[in-house]
Amino acid sequence: MIRFRFGLTPVHDIQPWGGDTPSLSWFSLTDGWYDIEADGHRLFRHGADGTSVDYYVVRLWEDVLDVLPQALEPVPADLVAFMAGGHTQWLPADRPDTEAAAAWYGQHALDTGYLRAAPHIRWWRTTAEAGDDLMTVTWAPDPDSDTDHDGSAGRLILPTPDFVAAVTALHHDLLAAMEERVTALEATGPPPGVHIDLRHLRHEQRDRATWLGRALERACDTDWAAVGAGARLLVPSPPP
Repeated sequence: MIRFRFGLTPVHDIQPWGGDTPSLSWFSLTDGWYDIEADGHRLFRHGADGTSVDYYVVRLWEDVLDVLPQALEPVPADLVAFMAGGHTQWLPADRPDTEAAAAWYGQHALDTGYLRAAPHIRWWRTTAEAGDDLMTVTWAPDPDSDTDHDGSAGRLILPTPDFVAAVTALHHDLLAAMEERVTALEATGPPPGVHIDLRHLRHEQRDRATWLGRALERACDTDWAAVGAGARLLVPSPPP
């Protein structure tokens, strides 16, 4: 019910970085496009032609792994309504507990600030004594964007293992594609006139292969007392 999709630009079509000494790194070699499919919706689809985001795929991968520990930390029952509120900002409340609550809420959002008029995407986990273990994914278009979300915001609830499987597939697919790319460059060398530190490229490939495991093992240190107290005091800002 959720899938991270991407494609990489052929190496010879990627614009190198730098002026007098053009170069390509592991990051820039992930130039391509990406999208997220959720319950039949393409969350990054733009306009009538249905184009996805043209950017470095590594940014989606990094941002998903960055939010993963917070997304997988179960939300206490008394905070589910606060998390599900769909707020984007609150009236000023300069207190440590309200700041803690606002920060905790924001840690469940995918970072799309580097994109123009990007959708607002959040995810959180809930568990129940009956055994239900669910992940909720919500998305809402930027009001100033022409992004096509079938004209509305959306919500998808799916088993947590399915969500983890989708993130795992993104990780494995990207690392497999980059392994093929790195191996090919080691055999052929960089494109003419372009510098690539092949030794560092291989080192980074090995290191990034460990990032999913590290994200899954990373524990959160949420101050639940402060978050709970702050959530009761925060007042959503009225729409403009």
